[in-house]
Amino acid sequence: MLNTIDKNTLFYDYYTKWIAVYKEGAIRDVTMDKYRLTQSWIRRLAPDLRVCELTRMSYQKLLNDYAEFHERQTTMDFHHQVKGAILDAVDEGLIERDPTRKAIIKGKTPALKKTKFLNQFELQKLLSDLDLGPELNWDWFILLVAKTGMRFSEALAITPNDFNFAKQSLSIDKTWDYKGKGGFLPTKNRSSVRRIQIDWQLIIQFSTLVRNLPEDKPIFVSGRIFNSTVNDVLSRHCRRTGIPTISIHGLRHTHASLLLFAGVSIASVAQRLGHSSMTTTQKTYLHIIQELENKDVDLVMRSLSSLN
Repeated sequence: MLNTIDKNTLFYDYYTKWIAVYKEGAIRDVTMDKYRLTQSWIRRLAPDLRVCELTRMSYQKLLNDYAEFHERQTTMDFHHQVKGAILDAVDEGLIERDPTRKAIIKGKTPALKKTKFLNQFELQKLLSDLDLGPELNWDWFILLVAKTGMRFSEALAITPNDFNFAKQSLSIDKTWDYKGKGGFLPTKNRSSVRRIQIDWQLIIQFSTLVRNLPEDKPIFVSGRIFNSTVNDVLSRHCRRTGIPTISIHGLRHTHASLLLFAGVSIASVAQRLGHSSMTTTQKTYLHIIQELENKDVDLVMRSLSSLN
């Protein structure tokens, strides 16, 4: 097909070949699925659009048509994935000018966002409702995520070997393929490989819980795992205690938020969460950082006003 691609090729066909050549085997399966979803939307919205017909106006129309069904951030993601292929087409001489230049990103009005994290009082109510018996269960999983801020796939991949009970630490260096056929996978990025400190109570609890388990096997996995199963368990606890219903990923946000409010530096929170840079942490928790900055301004003003 590479030999048959020219200016008259359907853009859908060009994009299909582009992701096969440049993306397959180079990105995670989850990310590849997003490119394939973009591919299906191109076929749905512009099935007859040819490469030579890609102008600023035709590209903007494609974005506008997509934005009728999606929020602005999702449209932005679509734009970035399509733009990569178009810029390569420009480099190859199939398109004279970059049609993505000055593209306007639109989108549906965002839906009402669910609560992403709990405050300290709400988290304490949740943890008090957990059934933490002598055997590992999803309540223990909830506790571990709440106290470590791990991603769902990272927590599923934890084995007894990952605990260093003497040094009160936990190594995070893999994930569990719960969306596929199971088995260990690499972490999201290089920065996600990390060792974090855990409190002495967690050390005592898990040193007993994992004592007789296979050292290299995941402690929470037995058969196929679904994200919805664990979220349902968490939702029941939230409803029973009268606190906002959050997801397992919301426990990660809760963990980070409580650390920031406690005065832990952004750099330390970023390292603990396994973010690739502090910029990611700052963008994700901008509202909390701004709130803390406002408190700092008040503190500065009070300190200065006390000077004579």
